[in-house]
This record gives sequence, structure tokens and C-alpha cells, in this order.
Amino acid sequence: MLRRSARAAGTVLAAAGLALAGLQAVPATAVQAADARAGTTTAGRTAAEALGAAEAPPELLRALRRDLGLSGPQALRRLANEAEAGATAARARQGLGDAFAGAWVDGPESATLTVATTRAADLAAIRAAGARARLVPHGLAALERAKAALDRDATADTPVRYVDVRANRLVVEEARPGAAARLLAATGVPRALVGVVRSAGAPRPLYGLRGGDAYYMGGGRCSVGFPVTRGTTQGFATAGHCGRAGTTTTGFNQVAQGSFQASVFPGNDMAWVAANANWTATPYVKGAGGANVQVTGSVLQPVGSSVCRSGSTTGWHCGTIQQHNTSVTYQEGTVSGVTRTTVCAEPGDSGGSYISGSQAQGVTSGGSGNCSSGGTTFFQPLNPILQSYGLTLRTTSSDPGPGPGPGEPAPGGTWKAGTVYSAGDTVTYGGASYRCLQGHQAQAGWEPPNVPALWQRL
Repeated sequence: MLRRSARAAGTVLAAAGLALAGLQAVPATAVQAADARAGTTTAGRTAAEALGAAEAPPELLRALRRDLGLSGPQALRRLANEAEAGATAARARQGLGDAFAGAWVDGPESATLTVATTRAADLAAIRAAGARARLVPHGLAALERAKAALDRDATADTPVRYVDVRANRLVVEEARPGAAARLLAATGVPRALVGVVRSAGAPRPLYGLRGGDAYYMGGGRCSVGFPVTRGTTQGFATAGHCGRAGTTTTGFNQVAQGSFQASVFPGNDMAWVAANANWTATPYVKGAGGANVQVTGSVLQPVGSSVCRSGSTTGWHCGTIQQHNTSVTYQEGTVSGVTRTTVCAEPGDSGGSYISGSQAQGVTSGGSGNCSSGGTTFFQPLNPILQSYGLTLRTTSSDPGPGPGPGEPAPGGTWKAGTVYSAGDTVTYGGASYRCLQGHQAQAGWEPPNVPALWQRL
């Protein structure tokens, strides 16, 4: 019964996504895609179906009930709505261009999608697509450029900077009174663009093959992010601050495990560990009570979406995505491009998994607070890790069967399984051209004609 409810809940936002893809009889300034066929050629396969929202395991639903105060049916409907909202928001961003000012979901079931624009002419088309429309003065790209200027001169006195799309402004957290004003004066960023809040606590890296399991290096402990492969080598993605290239690791059972192959911190917070032959990558994250939670892809979810984290200190906790592309200045330096969340974490959880439904989101970087009083955490998105190191996220319990493997082109096109695509990338497949709507790692079954939530036909 829960699965039927999830599919029904996704139909409204699915229709919104199709409408945004197919608008043709509206002014050029409004939201529209290049071809009305996008999203209508695959027999009604919705984003929720493509991303497996209805297959959420009981452990995930129980955690959403506990941490977000939802019933079981509400949790499943929320996951379905978030999948559809992500696809709709991605089409809106493509159509609005520089006028796009952000998108987010609201409500216990994430049933309300809002799309913001700087052009009044876009409002009717956004509403016609089934989303709420908001007219704002600043585009997202302009606010992110201003944030980049702040990042260059920020110190630990202004430890966190991000764009709050709901408020259409930059936010600077200051640890000392007057620190934000000094940063703005030094960079020339207009005060009118910025909201200043007092930092609740200095964020710090959470020091301390299944996502969330512990691993050890020297006297420290971190958590496995997501099991991956690179050719025939198996291993896992994790946080860069947990170790440097060459650092050896032992597993949760203190058995020799492998070594860090590459690591970046600060700047980003990414690394990967190659395991020895005694360890096998699995497509799972450790859920509540040690249960396996299936990972099926890596589609990043929109602001407001639910997200759950697995770590070796505090286990399985859920919350919501607050802002993407956040910059955090730790004592060790600045890390950019992380996502800010309401999920709690504690030392030792670093490197662990963040997952929305079955979609891998990223690995724990740091945060403030704890899981007794609550807190804020940041994750390094996974797709840049996969792309930087040529890794393939493990989404099946065995090696892929026949068909194009990672890095091999599909017949008659440039689309390749195993490639990490960003929004706006274009490929060819089966004689047609497609534009990527949502960043993800391509895999068999997600060929462009099969997933209109991820690809728009041109």
C-alpha cells in the first residue's frame, strides 16, 4: 500500500516537470525547454520511478519518522515528491538561465516546489508548470559570484558562507561581533546582499566496505562514505581530512584494509581508499540496527529535501538539505562546494555517507553541535569525488552484466556508462542529442531516452 501511495504522490510534480519541459506557446523569456518531446517519450516513467523512491527500505522510513516526525506513508510520499521536484527544478534552471534564483521544497511531504526568478515575465509559466513562483531581485549566479568574493578573504571569524535561496540573499556566519562587516568592507560586497547571523559554534572536521562503517588510521577513526570501484580495484570514497595519500587503514574489525590513494583538504574535502583483496565493495550504507540500505545512484537532491547520514559514532540520523555550494572555514583552511544540512554528527562520523532515498549525496565533512542537543553538518558532494578520481559508485551486489561498461560509449552515441555528468552537459545517444538536467553518474538502465528526469532531448 505504501508503494502505491508514493507513486500517486509523485504525479502532481511529475506533471509539473513535463509541463516545464514542453512549454512552447510562451514568450522566449519564460521557462521553456528545447523540445516538447523531452519527458514524454518513455511511457510515463516518472522521476520517482527512475530513482526508486518507492523502494525505500523500512530502516530509512523509520528514521524519517523519528527525525522528521512523519508517518510511514508521509515519509514515502515525501521521497517521491522530492524526486519529482528535483527534476522539475532542474528543467526550470535550464529554461530560466541567468534569471533563475533558486528552487526549494516545503511541507512535511515536500509537496510544494517554489521556483524563484528575477523576471516577472516568467511567473505565469512557472505557475502553469505546477510550482509556486517567486519574483526576487537577485539571480542565483550573481549571489554565488558575490559569495566567491567573500570566500577569498574569509577567516575563521566568518566560518560559514552560503546563498539562502529562500531569502534571496547571502548569509555570513560570524564568530566575533563585527567580523562580517570587516569582511564586506574588505571585499566590496554590498551590505544589502548579505544577512549576518551569529555562529552557533565553530565548525570542525569530525575526526574520529559499507557506508557508515568505521575504519582506522594510526590513532584516528573515520567512517566509510560509499563503496566504489576503479577498474578491478575496490575501495571507498571518504573525507580528505581523514588521511593523506599513502595513509594505511584498518577496517571496523581492525583487520588490514588498504590505503589512501588520493586526498584533498582543505579546498575540498575528498579522498578515496583502495582496499586489499580481502575486502569487497557492496552497494550498501549501514542503516539503523546495522541493516543494509541500498544505494542505486548519485542524483543530488534539491534544497529542502530529506537526507540521512550514517556514521560510526552516532549511527543513522536524518534531517534536511539547507543549502548547496556552501563554504566553510575550518582552522585548517576553507572548504568550498559543500552542502549544509540539519543532520547531527559527532567526531568519528567524518567521511560517512549521506543518502536521500536510494541516491548517494556525499560524505561527512564537518559541523557543529552534537546528536544530543542538535547541530549543523556539511557534506562534500559525492559526484565531484567520483569524477576527480575516475571512480564508479557501486550500485549492484555483483559486477555489471553485458552492455557498455564504465567509459565505453553506447552504440551510436557519446553517452558513456560510468561518466559523471553535470547539469548542462550534452551527449548523443541513438541518433539524438540530450542535455543533462541533474548531475549524476551514468549507469546501465539510465540511458538518456529512459530517464527524462535526468536528460532533456534537444
